[in-house]
Amino acid sequence: MHPITEHVVKTDRHTTFYLACGPESGTPIIFLHGWPELSISWRHQLPVMAGLGFRAIAPDMRGYGRSRIHPNKEDYAVEHIEKDMLELLDALGAKKAIWVGHDWGTPIVWSLAQQHAGRCQGVAGLCVPYIPGGFTDKELLKLANRDIYPEDGFPAAQWDYWYFYRDQFETASGAFEKNVTNTVRALFRAGDPANVGQPAMLASIRANGGWFGPDGAGAPEFPRDESVITEQDENAYAAALTRNGFKGPAGWYVNSEANGAYAEKAKETWQLNMPVLFLHAAFDTVCETIDSKLAEPMRVHCCDLSEETVESGHWMAQEKPNAVNAALAKWLATKHLDLWMA
Repeated sequence: MHPITEHVVKTDRHTTFYLACGPESGTPIIFLHGWPELSISWRHQLPVMAGLGFRAIAPDMRGYGRSRIHPNKEDYAVEHIEKDMLELLDALGAKKAIWVGHDWGTPIVWSLAQQHAGRCQGVAGLCVPYIPGGFTDKELLKLANRDIYPEDGFPAAQWDYWYFYRDQFETASGAFEKNVTNTVRALFRAGDPANVGQPAMLASIRANGGWFGPDGAGAPEFPRDESVITEQDENAYAAALTRNGFKGPAGWYVNSEANGAYAEKAKETWQLNMPVLFLHAAFDTVCETIDSKLAEPMRVHCCDLSEETVESGHWMAQEKPNAVNAALAKWLATKHLDLWMA
């Protein structure tokens, strides 16, 4: 009943491509994807939210898909990406939106809530919890689970791969580009309960010399995990990442200093007063929020927090779309019923 349509917003500073679904008069609910995804990562959520009367929006984030690819690593700091999203909201003719993020899209959502509360009806995050001081290596390491990642063996805990991006940016990006289809198949895989409580593979990237081995080795062959992506989805991801490369997506990981300084400017508004939803991924070993301290700052700094756990790995919205949609709908019905069909 609600077709998904394609749109573009162009300003002097940026171009954002986005998908839209649902009545134009509906309250915007804007879905922000993470690494290394696209607007289609929310393909299961857009028509469902449209059916509830919302104007469901999913952009290709800066550096991805048909949005602008900026040339410098510092162009991918949170402050710049946040401005992209505010320009998108302005183009929609709306003052406020419900913002939903996954992976790196979630720190953008948290920053919008922190820095621009007046543009947020409510915010929801998948996998990555709210960290008031910013989604930075410094803040993350304060919350590391040293039972799983003893400091002598895993000084950077599961966030080791961030340092590989910084130390060997070209090598890290180039390895993903050697065979993009293989990369997509290697990354987009369902969560495995057997890995819970074990060190994540990403905790040993520097020791292994790269994601897939030393000297910039590319991804090995894997079968497509049909429980996460179809052949059509795989082709869309691979085509976009082949066209644009991985330097833009990798740029999101190397701006911790700028992102921390930006969050510090908003210290007086670290406490979030709007409704907040967080979805834990039960089998996500990197963004592990159930047995670690990673979600504790969020619980202290959110006045109206709802939490749900989804039996999935990291690619929650694609692996378990019905569970994600149900959790979102429940939260919207509880906290935002006045916005349905508005």
